[in-house]
Amino acid sequence: MEQEKSHQLLKDAELWGESFDSVLANTGSRLSGLTDDEVKKHQDKYGQNTISSRHTTIPRMLLRQFTGNPLILVLAIATLVAFLLGQHVSSYYIFGMILLSVGLGFWNEFSAEKTVASLLKKISPTSLVFRNDEKKEIPVSELTVGDIVLLSQGNIVPADLRIIASKNLEVNESTLTGESKTVFKTPEKLEKPPHAIGEISNMAFMGTSIDQGFARGVVVRIGKETQFGAIAKSALFVKPTTDFEKGLSSFGRLLVQVILILTVGIFSINSLLGRNLLESLLFALAIAVGLTPELLPVIVTVSLSHGAGKLAKKKVIAKQLIAIENLGNMDILCTDKTGTLTEGNIELIGYFDAKEKKNASVLLPALYCNNALIHHKIIGSGIDAAIWKYAQKNDIHLNPQTEKIVEEAFDFDRKAMYAVIEENGKRTLIVKGAPGAVLGWCAENTPKKTLNKTFDLVNKDGMRAVAIAQKSIAKKEAYSWKDVSGLTYKGYLTFLDIPKISAKEALGKLEKLNVHVKVVTGDNEVVTQKVFQEIGLSVEGILVGEEIDKLSDAALGKNAQAANIFARVTPQQKLRIIQVLRSAGHTVGYLGDGINDIPALRSADVGISVNTAVDVAKDAASIVLLRKSLDVLAEGIVEGRKTFANTIKYILMSTSSNFGNMFSAAGASFLLPFLPMTPVQILLTNGLYDLSQLSIPSDNVDHESLLKPRHWNINFIRNYMIFFGPISSLYDFLTFGVMLYFFHAKGSLFQTGWFIESMATEILVVFVIRTSRTPFFKSMPSKWLLGTCVGIVGLSLLIPFSPLQKPLGFMTPPPLYFMILIILVSTYLVLVESLKKVFLKKYTL
Repeated sequence: MEQEKSHQLLKDAELWGESFDSVLANTGSRLSGLTDDEVKKHQDKYGQNTISSRHTTIPRMLLRQFTGNPLILVLAIATLVAFLLGQHVSSYYIFGMILLSVGLGFWNEFSAEKTVASLLKKISPTSLVFRNDEKKEIPVSELTVGDIVLLSQGNIVPADLRIIASKNLEVNESTLTGESKTVFKTPEKLEKPPHAIGEISNMAFMGTSIDQGFARGVVVRIGKETQFGAIAKSALFVKPTTDFEKGLSSFGRLLVQVILILTVGIFSINSLLGRNLLESLLFALAIAVGLTPELLPVIVTVSLSHGAGKLAKKKVIAKQLIAIENLGNMDILCTDKTGTLTEGNIELIGYFDAKEKKNASVLLPALYCNNALIHHKIIGSGIDAAIWKYAQKNDIHLNPQTEKIVEEAFDFDRKAMYAVIEENGKRTLIVKGAPGAVLGWCAENTPKKTLNKTFDLVNKDGMRAVAIAQKSIAKKEAYSWKDVSGLTYKGYLTFLDIPKISAKEALGKLEKLNVHVKVVTGDNEVVTQKVFQEIGLSVEGILVGEEIDKLSDAALGKNAQAANIFARVTPQQKLRIIQVLRSAGHTVGYLGDGINDIPALRSADVGISVNTAVDVAKDAASIVLLRKSLDVLAEGIVEGRKTFANTIKYILMSTSSNFGNMFSAAGASFLLPFLPMTPVQILLTNGLYDLSQLSIPSDNVDHESLLKPRHWNINFIRNYMIFFGPISSLYDFLTFGVMLYFFHAKGSLFQTGWFIESMATEILVVFVIRTSRTPFFKSMPSKWLLGTCVGIVGLSLLIPFSPLQKPLGFMTPPPLYFMILIILVSTYLVLVESLKKVFLKKYTL
C-alpha cells in the first residue's frame, strides 16, 4: 500500500491570489526549474504524481456479494431444501437465480475499478519540464510540486499548475466543469475570489487540455490532491445501494423473520405431538420453501429484459437491467444544461447598429474580421463559426471585389482581433472583440457609458455580446495593434446557446410523471435562468457553488429540494447535491456526459449518459441514451414503472397467497392425524403457481400506476400479507371442513381436495389483486397472463385424473366436490375484491 505523505500544500488563495513570483517562492522553485537534489526532496515530501487505486481483489468482491443480502440467504435455504426433497431441477433453478444476483452485485463493484482505470488513461504519460535550466521530458508520475512545466496546443495538463507565462492560452476545462467553451488564461493574479473553477484564470488543472496557445506553469498540486484526483477518488467508491436494491434487501429480511418463526414453530409443535422427527423437519422446511417467492429473481429479470427490449427500440440502452427499475422509481432528475435543455452550439441571434437598431449591415464587417473560414470549411472559435453559419443560412455574401490585406488572429490578452480590407482603392481597419476592449479603442465621442449599460443588460439576459468598430486607414506595408485606436463604433452581435425546441414538451412529460427536474451546471446562473425563461420553465430556487460550500449537509438537503438551478458547481459539489437528495429519501437520476460528471453518475440511483459522451462517463452510467434528449428519458421512466408495478404484483400475490396456504398447512398439521399436504405436494403447488406467474412481466399496467414513482414499502407488503393471507386461510379451513365432514376424507383424498382448491383460489385471485380497479370491467389483464393462469388452473384439475395421480399421492375427487369448489372460489374472489377496496383506503404503496 502506498505510504501517505505528510505535507502542507498551498492554500487556494495562495495559488490564485498571489503574484507568480510569490507562488514560485512558496513552492521552492524558480523560472529555471528545480535541481535534481530539490526534485528528490520534493518527491520525498509530496509523493508521486499518481492517483492510487484500491485494487480490491476479485475473490473479496465475490465474497461480499454473499454477505449482507438476506434474500440470498433465503434462496440458499430453499435450494438446499429442494435438493433434499428430491426436487433437483428446482434446486438447480434457484441456485441459478442466486448466481445471477451475485453476478450483478459483483459487476457493480468491478465497474468502479474499471472506471478509475479508464479515467487515468486521460492523463498523458510524459511531460516537458524545465530542470537544471534545461528542457527535459519526464514521466508524468515523476512530476513534483515546484516543477516548471511547458505546455502547448494539444497537451493534456499533467498536474494542477499556476500559470507564470502565457501567450494566447486557451484551455478546454470540460473535464472539470462540463462546459464545452474554452477558457482564456493569463499569469495575472486574481483581485477577487473566484466563484467557480472556470473563473480561476491563472491556473491550469490536471486532465484539462490546451486548445490554443502556449504556457509555462509551476506545479502546485499533484496526484490525488488535484481537482482531477478528487474526481478519480469519488469515482472509485462502490456504487451505493439503490432504492430498488434496498427494497429487495428489506423484503428479504421480512421473509427471513417470517420463515424462521413458522419453521421453528411448526417443527417444534409437530415434534411435541410425537410425529416422526425427520418427517416433521422436512414438512417444516417445505413450509419454508413454500413461503419463499423463489421465482422473484426470474420475474424481475424477465420484466427487466422485457422492458430493456422495448427501451432499446426507443433509443435507450440499459447497461444494467436493474437500472430500469430505478429509472421508473426516479422522482428527481438532475441534468446538465448544455446539450440537454440547449442545442449545445452557440448561435448568432441578433445584430444591432450604433443606434441599437437591428441592422444586417453590421454582419459584413464581422464576416471580414473572421478567421473561421479556411478553404471553405467552417472551423475555429464558436463565435466566428456561428457568424459564418448564419451568413450561409441567410445567403449573405462578401463582395468578391473586396480584398483582405491582413488578418491578425484573436489576441487573448487584448480580447479582440483585427483585419484590414481594401475596397475600391480604400482601406478599412475592422476590430471585433469583447465590448469593453473594443470600446476602449473607440473615439472620445462614443457614448461608452450608455453602451456599457446595454452590454450589462445583454449579459444579464444570458447572452454573449461581441462589439464591432472600424476606421479608414492609410496604405502601408505592415499593420500592428498600435494602429488600433480612434475607432468608430459600428454595433454589436449577440449569441446564445439556443434552447432545444423539444425541451419544453419533454419537461412537460416529466412533470406529468411527477419527476422534478433540477439543472446542475458549471455555467453561471444568469445564462441558466435565460434558458429556463426561453423554454417556459419556472425558477423555483437557485444555489451557486459558493453558497453550497457554506451549507451543512442538513441545510443543503433542505435547500437542494427547493431549488431547481445549481450553477457554477464543481464535480464534488455535484456529488454532494446527489448525496443529500438521496439521504432525504428521493430516488435520484443524474444525466451527464463528461469526466466531471463521473462522481455524480456513480452516486445517483440511476446514472444516465449519452452515446456521444466520453468513454469514462459511459462506463460509469447504467443507462445510455442514443440521443441526448429528455423526451426519450420520459419514455424510459414509463417502462421502468411498468416493470416495477409488475414486480410488486408478483410479490403481493405470492407472499399473501403463500402465507395463507402455509399458515393453513401449519394449522392443519397440528389438528389432523395426517399431513394436510405432503412435502412433494407443497413444492408442486408452489411450482405450478410460479409457472402461472411467469407471464406477469407482460401484464397491462393501469394508467394511474404510472403517474407517480412508486417505492418499496415493506410495511405495506407486511400488512398486505397479514390482511389477505388469513382470508385465503379461511377458505382453506372451509375446504378442510368440507373434505372432513362431507366426504369423510383422509390422507390422499383430503390432500387432493385441498390441492385443487388451493391452486384455483391462489391463481385466480391474481386477476383481483393485479389492479386497484374492478377486474375485467375496468382493467384487463394481458392475454398471456390470462392464458397462463387459466391454463395452470386447468392443469391442476386434470392432475388427479392423470397417470401422475399415484406418484404424487392424489385420488379422484367425487363429482359433488367440484360443485362446492365453484361456490368456494366464487365467494372467495368476491370477498377479496370487496376487502381490497377497504384495504387500499387505509394503506397505500
